[in-house]
Amino acid sequence: MAVLKALVVDDASFVRDLVKRTVRQRFPVMELTEAANGKRAQSLMSRTTFDLVLCDWEMPEMTGLELLQWMREQPQYQKVPFIMITSRGDKDHVIEAVKQGVSEYLGKPFSPEGLSKKIIKVMGKRLKEAMSRSGKLMASPADAFKESASLLTQKREPAEPPKSPAVAADNPLLRGAASSPSPANKARPAKAPLSVASVRFAESTLRSVVKDITLNEVRVIAKRDQDFPGILDQAVVDIEVAEGQMARLNGYVHQLQAVDKRQDTDFVSVVVRFVDEDPQKLEDLSRFIARFRAGG
Repeated sequence: MAVLKALVVDDASFVRDLVKRTVRQRFPVMELTEAANGKRAQSLMSRTTFDLVLCDWEMPEMTGLELLQWMREQPQYQKVPFIMITSRGDKDHVIEAVKQGVSEYLGKPFSPEGLSKKIIKVMGKRLKEAMSRSGKLMASPADAFKESASLLTQKREPAEPPKSPAVAADNPLLRGAASSPSPANKARPAKAPLSVASVRFAESTLRSVVKDITLNEVRVIAKRDQDFPGILDQAVVDIEVAEGQMARLNGYVHQLQAVDKRQDTDFVSVVVRFVDEDPQKLEDLSRFIARFRAGG
């Protein structure tokens, strides 16, 4: 029987589903409600008091930061845990969220284990007691849920930190991908410079070049000697939309395919479907596509 109420806020239904499945699987004492943006969340929070809020940062109508600011002004929500789940992990954004009263900060893509640890940390004794009353056992944060099952993710060794586009452009991976003899490469004239993308997963980062991109998905080419994700794994695609300006696009792995029709191919094609509905992200993506089509 659910005894705690949690609100999941994200404009991407795919991400909301991931959060909900993880919470339901590991914390059955929580009753879940969802909202597609900050305005809807604000309306729900005005009518019902929630014990935990798990929220994205970049959303249309009202951002996660704006919702957090409003929430901390309400007497009933001044001490309620708020976990910011976002692809914006740079230092300035973390500091800003802390100033506004965020309880914890979780970067996208996230693993079920990572999300579970954050929930245990912010809910503490209250969650432990609720689980005990319901007859469920609570794992400690130290070994937080070591069960082998994972939700749409695979356990991998941590990858090296993502390189900036300026550094990655000199990587042999990109020169190799540009000269790959695949039919797809022959069909499109080579672009100069190549459009570099870092595709981040829960526990690895794929260095790649953009082969094709639309408002719905991106196809990248990556060297085979890297750690590859599984189908439906969460992904964040980092692309430079303007000089010094990065877009972080949330999505999931839709397809993995060898570039060449042979078993020892050196390159793999990865298709990531986008899930964001934020108008600003779509505008940034449109600008990148226009530049990409024009040849850089």
